[in-house]
Amino acid sequence: MTKATGRDQRLRHIREAAARGATALKGSWPGILLASLLAVLAIPSVALVAPGFLGPEPPASAPPPPAWQQAPASPSARLGLETPRPSAAIPAEAAVTAQLEPLLKADGGGNFTGLVQDALTGQVLFDRGGSENRVPASNLKLLTAIAALRALGPDHRFTTKAVAGPNPGQVVLVGGGDVLLGPGESNPEQTLGRAGLATLAAQTVAALQAEGRAGEIKVLVDDSLFTGPALNPAWESGDVAAGEVAPLYPLALNSARFDPAVTTGPRPQDAAITAAEEFAARLRTAGAAAGLTVAAAVERSPGPAQAAGGDSSGRDTSGGDKSGGDTEEPAVLAEVQSATVAEQVNLMLQDSDNYLAEALGRLAALAGGLPGSNDGATAAVRSQLGEAGLVTDGLKLVDVCGLAMGNQVPARQFSEAVRAITSGPDIRLRAALDGFPVAGLTGTLDTRYGGGATAGGAGLVRAKTGTLNTVIALSGYVVDADGRLLVFSFIGNGLTPGAAGNKEALDRAATALAGCGCR
Repeated sequence: MTKATGRDQRLRHIREAAARGATALKGSWPGILLASLLAVLAIPSVALVAPGFLGPEPPASAPPPPAWQQAPASPSARLGLETPRPSAAIPAEAAVTAQLEPLLKADGGGNFTGLVQDALTGQVLFDRGGSENRVPASNLKLLTAIAALRALGPDHRFTTKAVAGPNPGQVVLVGGGDVLLGPGESNPEQTLGRAGLATLAAQTVAALQAEGRAGEIKVLVDDSLFTGPALNPAWESGDVAAGEVAPLYPLALNSARFDPAVTTGPRPQDAAITAAEEFAARLRTAGAAAGLTVAAAVERSPGPAQAAGGDSSGRDTSGGDKSGGDTEEPAVLAEVQSATVAEQVNLMLQDSDNYLAEALGRLAALAGGLPGSNDGATAAVRSQLGEAGLVTDGLKLVDVCGLAMGNQVPARQFSEAVRAITSGPDIRLRAALDGFPVAGLTGTLDTRYGGGATAGGAGLVRAKTGTLNTVIALSGYVVDADGRLLVFSFIGNGLTPGAAGNKEALDRAATALAGCGCR
């Protein structure tokens, strides 16, 4: 049967059924009228009962939230300094002082000093003992950042090498200053782990294969780049035991931590040997298929593996004895490069990394022809600050991370340092801007500025923190309500340990600056 024939038959059946229905209706008009009446009366009842079976009507579509409350379509640009308005009015000193004086009150013992300046002119807007020497805690890292950026340059990288050892079958891992080595593959997207030991091992095996090497390999480590005591005697033993810092070496995994995600507790006490052991393990894995075996134990090289010093830029960084005349350079088997100095400075400031700060200080010293020691580092910071035009009279430095209680630096020094970074003539220092923690969002300020008295500063205050048992400090910058760039430093000394009101006092003061019209 065709489709057309089937359709005709169905239509004929429908017409016949309709005719039969019409005939039946002719004799039943009274019933039809009664049924119609009942149906009309039932409509209200159905309307009342139906929701119980069908559920409520769907609500009308809500209007979309305004644009500023909607999720962004793409990530924001990296954090940085909003463009201030040079034409904006400079706050009045009396008005700023009236805002800050009642806020900077110690919770218990001790007291606060502080200084606020207009960044572009240097005009002092608030001064409470701003020239008095104070224990600065980790605010000292701001001075180390300036020294590292000036001495080394923002784009400089440190090289970790594998070179042929003095005897056959030896490979020497040479520390070039990178304390942010990762155990795995090099990750160019990261600062911590930009150079990976697995990558270095794979390249080393390839070079050994190309030379036809086979058999057992012995790994040595050359950590001669840094000199002097590895552990600063000015650091409290309790701070070392708690993992605030560790003995300094010119190569380390994860800034001398066993696990980069665990930032408290014990650290490796010999970061160079720990890195060499990891390199040997990676070399063992990579070399298995190439017929290479690797001795279980690692040792220190009996002497510097690089007779002429030098790093990837050709800059002399050994800081040691160059005697030896025409000693031949060892063959470089492989090398990996660190993140840039700018990236490392920003990580140091964001996380307040003591180990990284101390390493950068020593590397700045080497770049300036000084020994790669603690004394060289403190001398380099002082020298670079002076060359940058910052006053160093009365400055006392016993380390470059701020962990030691013997450091003495006034608030004015930090205010001027922030001013140099944000608006000074040396544009190399602008590279440190991304390192300032942002209130309520990043780094060591990520959990602060959530309370009612400080929430107004969230996202606006950008500052380096500093905390010791009896010390709290905060130095940074804000763009105020009128669009004026202000720099500040507040330092509390002799404080009651653990008193929560001290941190709140600093955060409230910085929040007041961010909202200041202050005329």
